[in-house]
Amino acid sequence: MKAATTTLLRVLRRRHGLLLALVLLVGAASGAAAQRTVDVGVILDRSTWVGNMSWTCMELALDDFYADDSHARYLTRLKLHLRDTGPNAVDAAAAGVDLLKNVGVQAIVGPQTSTQAKFLARLGNKSSVPIISFSADCPSRAGLTPYFIRTAWNDSSQAEAIASLVQKHNWREVVPVFEDDDTNTKFIPDLVDALKQVDTRVSYRCKIHPSATEDAMKAAISSLRHNWTSVFIVRMSHALALKFFQLAKDEGMMGQGFVWITAYGLTDIFDVVGSPALDVMQGVLGVKPHVQDTVKLQNFAQKWHSKYRLENPGTSLSEPTVSGLYAYDTIWALASAAENATYVNLDFGPSVTKNGSTDFDRIDTSKAAEKLRGALLKVNFSGMSGKFRIENTQLASSYYMIINIVGQERREVGFWTPEFGISGSLNMKSDINTIIWPGGDHETVPRGWLLPRNKRLQIGVPANPGFGQLVRYENGPEGQKGFCIKVFDEVVDNLPYQVLYDYHGFDDGHGNSNGTYDELIYKLYLKGFDAVVGDVTILANRSLYVDFTLPYTESGVRMLVPVLDRRQKTAWTFLKPLTADLWLGTGAFVVFTGFVVWCIENHEDFKGRRLRTTCQELL
Repeated sequence: MKAATTTLLRVLRRRHGLLLALVLLVGAASGAAAQRTVDVGVILDRSTWVGNMSWTCMELALDDFYADDSHARYLTRLKLHLRDTGPNAVDAAAAGVDLLKNVGVQAIVGPQTSTQAKFLARLGNKSSVPIISFSADCPSRAGLTPYFIRTAWNDSSQAEAIASLVQKHNWREVVPVFEDDDTNTKFIPDLVDALKQVDTRVSYRCKIHPSATEDAMKAAISSLRHNWTSVFIVRMSHALALKFFQLAKDEGMMGQGFVWITAYGLTDIFDVVGSPALDVMQGVLGVKPHVQDTVKLQNFAQKWHSKYRLENPGTSLSEPTVSGLYAYDTIWALASAAENATYVNLDFGPSVTKNGSTDFDRIDTSKAAEKLRGALLKVNFSGMSGKFRIENTQLASSYYMIINIVGQERREVGFWTPEFGISGSLNMKSDINTIIWPGGDHETVPRGWLLPRNKRLQIGVPANPGFGQLVRYENGPEGQKGFCIKVFDEVVDNLPYQVLYDYHGFDDGHGNSNGTYDELIYKLYLKGFDAVVGDVTILANRSLYVDFTLPYTESGVRMLVPVLDRRQKTAWTFLKPLTADLWLGTGAFVVFTGFVVWCIENHEDFKGRRLRTTCQELL
């Protein structure tokens, strides 16, 4: 390089003089500075619609950023190096090593899945290179290393939105239905915690393996039918969800009385699959990040549609999903951070492990990438997906939108905001729009529970209770008697639907009690009975295990017994209750009252003489 420069100077001096040579060299140096390149690796699975859609968004983001007049004088230029790794996590890790060792990238954008994020997060921590994901769902990945950054919303806020929707409709028990993969490892516990905050119980979790057969999925759906709740929260991949809802529809679980809520990620199925998903998911509610519809977004969607359809003919995807907008904003933020970061030589520093036996051990650290990470965490702008600001290595979340599947459209019925919870408006508390529930009902909100198919309630009755007038259990069809039994029978008869039940005594088979009342309550808690009817006292320790109805008798014990009156009765018997103290008190009040009346009659101010004189003078 030095020899070439010396030769160039010698030629320029000979022909044009020293001044011209210096001018050209300064100009060349300025041009080199303007073309400073910041290499960024991109790891995607181009065999998926997410990978293709995201790559199109990234390319457009790069073009739009440097076409902007305000960025024309930037001295840095982002260069993307794509690696199509497929879904395999090991291949993604190998691509990460290649980008770090052979390309010297200062950041890696990807990985699509949380499983891939596990491997690449370790690479980022070792090399000080930020690993940036816009689609890895699991929020726990952000806590693996400070060099792993999620440019997508935290799923915990989505859990709060779903819990608020459940609370609004007073559903007391729900069942999560989710794909048994790494994506839901942290989301489901977050969801359960959020539901606990609104006093909603999760008594059962339905896991479905990603490679589940049709018979396995039917068995899972059948298990849902044997639970009391009819409110289900679903989160799984698009292909698995489409089969699941089709089987659920065949089993009659997409009809009246059921509630289905889909978490974000699955909500995009309507953009990707289209009519097949809409046909089998009628009445389903969905939660997705709210993106403000702007002219800028509309123009971008048109450009994206033309480019994506050209590169992917025959696709059913008509517009970029929120994940694609995250990918767009990620590249925009990186390009801005590259300009704002203090320039450092792109050479990687020496590896901490000098004599490692693998490429992973010999990965060097990058000071330039560390500077880029610091600048990225400070980026703040309004992007396609909304406000772009990193908090705790994740994109700060904002508002969620509630959608309802009706016919062939997705109706917007409301929003969730941290200030107002579930509301029909983003700026104030208001009623949400009418929801069309599964089965086409829009007037009656589902109760949230249904009797399991062919289910008879097993009602426990105390044996040998304290008072037979309240409850008494004897063997035989008419053995249940007492006031409590009559109340329960009357309540069930007045329900607007049929409830089948059988009484079972809590006895040892010989007519004796099988334990104490506390043991009876605990057996109910262990689901040995569906309910207990009897003279069970409401105590604090029992309330920890079961729910009690409101008392329908007064608390306490009373006895009504006949009394033989042996007192003599005469004409003066009525005077016997009047004691000497009462007679003395009565006499004292009579004397005091007479004294007050006498004082009033003999006092000058209360006499009528002056009033009569005044009246005569007026006449």
